[in-house]
Amino acid sequence: MSKRTLLNGQEIQVILQRLACQLIENHSDFKNTVIIGLQPRGVFLANRIQAILEAELKENAPAFGKLDITFYRDDFRRGDKILQANQTEINFIVENKHVIFVDDVLYTGRSIRSALTAIQSFGRPKTVELLTLIDRRFSRHLPIQPDYNGKQVDAINHERVVVKWKENDGEDVVEIIRLNDE
Repeated sequence: MSKRTLLNGQEIQVILQRLACQLIENHSDFKNTVIIGLQPRGVFLANRIQAILEAELKENAPAFGKLDITFYRDDFRRGDKILQANQTEINFIVENKHVIFVDDVLYTGRSIRSALTAIQSFGRPKTVELLTLIDRRFSRHLPIQPDYNGKQVDAINHERVVVKWKENDGEDVVEIIRLNDE
């Protein structure tokens, strides 16, 4: 197993600022827009983006929530591994709102498909957009693309993209880990 650093903490911060600016440009008025971080790892990114928006927009920042997709996954109950659910914290209705899903890595697209199903419990959004830090663009199983993207990565199948957050892992870094040397 070998690993290499794709993004360091400073580079991640620059990308977060750019992503927040893109959101502000496209959603100048956030009163009908909500940001929803996908549990578990997308919430760290969503928290960071939300903090930047709150600092910039003050009371005009969008509503913020967290969505657990565990029981909407297509691999739920398919393996021996017991899945651990996370908390969903959405204290608003998404009916006719612009929803921005936030996740750290877009890989196969299956998590986003699950999120699209799960969000229906909270109403029917007017639009849904996707913001990701890393887009593994050649690994898609479903036709899902991010609207806001920090960095595209051409990782091959036996490579794993790992995003570490200071709040959870002690440092901000994105690494590519080669699982075996083929």
